Amino acid sequence: MIKKILVSQPKPTSDKSPYYDLEAAYKVSCVFRPFVKVEGLTAKEFRQQKVSILEHTAIVFTSRHAIDHFFLLAKELHLNIPETMKYFCVTETISLYIQKYVQYRKRKVFFGTTGKIQDLVPVMAKHKNERYLVPMSSVHNDDVKNLLDEKKLHHTECVMYRTVSNDLTPEEVKAFDYDMLVFFSPSGVQALQKNIPGFKQGDIRIAAFGPSTCKAVTDAGLRLDIPAPTEKHPSMTSALNAWLKENQKIEPAKKPAAKKTATTKATTAKAATTKAATAKAATTKAATAKAPAKKAATTKAATAKATTTKAATAKAPVKKTATKKTAAKKEA
Repeated sequence: MIKKILVSQPKPTSDKSPYYDLEAAYKVSCVFRPFVKVEGLTAKEFRQQKVSILEHTAIVFTSRHAIDHFFLLAKELHLNIPETMKYFCVTETISLYIQKYVQYRKRKVFFGTTGKIQDLVPVMAKHKNERYLVPMSSVHNDDVKNLLDEKKLHHTECVMYRTVSNDLTPEEVKAFDYDMLVFFSPSGVQALQKNIPGFKQGDIRIAAFGPSTCKAVTDAGLRLDIPAPTEKHPSMTSALNAWLKENQKIEPAKKPAAKKTATTKATTAKAATTKAATAKAATTKAATAKAPAKKAATTKAATAKATTTKAATAKAPVKKTATKKTAAKKEA
């Protein structure tokens, strides 16, 4: 059961990263912690290569790091990059990143579709008269050089940045409890061995992106569980998704229970409301029954009073007559 994945890359800047989709779908936690960091060469170090940037008419970028360090170095060297300069990038995403430094001109920017330099070379071959400059990392092979040589293109490779180990802290080493490790460069694999000597893989799954990275994993005596890219899965997240879908056991969410509880609560509330309404009706009925009785008693009392008044009225004339008779008698 995979619960915690270490991704050896910086944390995505967008909330819409596919890694967050993996977290939600498979109940895993992705921890982003680069094993390597990139440092640019100083102007002094670059001059030692005896390469003139302005002698070239086109730049080939294979990563965002290459773009960053090319323009930073040009600034340090006080170079004014001409507007006629063309840019060739392995993906459209990388080509759009150029806007951070210069105005994006479609007629001056070209890119591949798969992210591989092999697919960009045919585009470059249509511009045979260009003089290409290829900024690279200190860790590289001759694949790009050989491909450009085959097409007989004018090109120069130069190192503009280097990757160095981004060492783990003692606390990070102690708390190293990941179920899966994801690597994107041979330097990352080397950094793991440097930071954790005698590392034993055991049940830890390892994913690697790129042929050189995959080779570095196996050369280190480790088991490669998820290689990428492949024909079916061109990206690392796509390969991870396929593996997790096949191997990860997800416990079903207990949503029905929550729904039942809510329904029960609603039913109880409804019953309480009904009970209160019944009690109110009974009170109203009692009040209604009491009203006629009170009215009857009031009427009866009024009738008795009226009778008393009548009797008193009838008695008054009799008394008056008797008084008159007594007065007449006295006169006689």
